[in-house]
Amino acid sequence: MADEIIGIIGAGIVGLAIGREISLRRPGTRVVVVEKESEVGQHQTGHNSGVVHAGIYYPPGSLKAELCTRGRLLLREYCAERGIAYDECGKLVVAVREDELGRLDDLEKRARENGVPGLRRVDPSGIREIEPHAAGLAALHSPETAITDFPGVAKAFAEDIRRAGGEVRLNFPVTAVKRNVGSIRIESGEHSVTVDQVIVCAGIHTDKVARLAGDEAAPRIIPFRGEYMRVSDEKADLVRGMIYPVPDPRYPFLGVHFTRRVTGIVEVGPNAVLATAREGYTRTTFSLPDLAGIATWPGTWQMARKHWRTGVREVRGSLSKSRYMAEAMRYVPEIGAADVVRAGAGVRAQALDRDGSLVDDFRIHRLGPVTAVRNAPSPAATSSLAIAAHVVAEIFG
Repeated sequence: MADEIIGIIGAGIVGLAIGREISLRRPGTRVVVVEKESEVGQHQTGHNSGVVHAGIYYPPGSLKAELCTRGRLLLREYCAERGIAYDECGKLVVAVREDELGRLDDLEKRARENGVPGLRRVDPSGIREIEPHAAGLAALHSPETAITDFPGVAKAFAEDIRRAGGEVRLNFPVTAVKRNVGSIRIESGEHSVTVDQVIVCAGIHTDKVARLAGDEAAPRIIPFRGEYMRVSDEKADLVRGMIYPVPDPRYPFLGVHFTRRVTGIVEVGPNAVLATAREGYTRTTFSLPDLAGIATWPGTWQMARKHWRTGVREVRGSLSKSRYMAEAMRYVPEIGAADVVRAGAGVRAQALDRDGSLVDDFRIHRLGPVTAVRNAPSPAATSSLAIAAHVVAEIFG
């Protein structure tokens, strides 16, 4: 509808991709993105591994699998058009124990059903051919898994919105979402913007913002901090691309891995430690309201009962660089604790249902003129352009 105003809460890569898609597909519609930070892409977009996934992990037929496959191609084309770094350096998913070979078989079957391009199974000599310093019994090689600059992509999306006549309003922390007859007012203290429809893409704060707009409590967002180590320049050349473990199917986390970034540095990580604040990028960041939200959610205790041993192991690795790297050295034995320094960290917005189930697929709620992207886990950055097309089609047909 001409002259319609669409508000988007959250200027991460998903919110900006949706804003861009609306600007392209609905001429005459004005997009207003509001963001509490002073720059776009300051949280999950700017604190991830920079990996463009090829669709190895996701259940065939799931929204994750569909949107990742489509999104990777769209993102590759977009980066080429905009001159954004995009390097198909490839990924090895490596089994280092006999009991992982069955899981690797299952992963291979899943990846082939998802049409992962160029996928092949390699033996130890094949592993060394691709990554001469890696070790393992067998691996899957995905040559088109890539790395990119996701903060750069987010900034480009914001530019696209502005060029189309839209607005990205920064320093606008949302305090209320008030639905009136025929309009919605998004408030930030004394400031406000009135729109016709709202799309909530608030990442780590999505559940809180969605509740302001009248959505249900579930799923609750539980923050998990992912910590990285940086490999010394002397050892960085030992990793050519990406080296991943075989993931545990019980968890949505992929495990500590080696990744060469577009800047040329090599990082190890991330792990997954329950954070003590939604924006808990360090071990000392602490928020009583956020902790209360974690502790009062029934799913938290169900999750703890199921997975406490894993939680203890992750905390030990967080506290000890030697323990952290002991796991990583199984894949690249020549890079140990003495060869890395602590680097940055990210916080994963993990959606958790009341029964303690870790929500793994994308989850989108519609409430009349309000759409809430309640769960957009990895590979959300890879899939951002496809997620945007999906959401816009859901809303506007």
